[in-house]
Amino acid sequence: MSEQTPHAHSTTTTENGSFCVARCACGWYGPARRARARAREDAEAHLGGTGDGTPHAGRPSV
Repeated sequence: MSEQTPHAHSTTTTENGSFCVARCACGWYGPARRARARAREDAEAHLGGTGDGTPHAGRPSV
């Protein structure tokens, strides 16, 4: 029997005009950034820099 993570974290970045936003499947989202690299850094920070998807304090979904 396999175990599933109750709140899987999978981040992506989306662009809206001149801005890029990092978003996660858990509902978290980062601030709008002009630089894609900064949005990717926000996503890495959300994942705790480890990429293992462990939850931590961050901006909740609205």
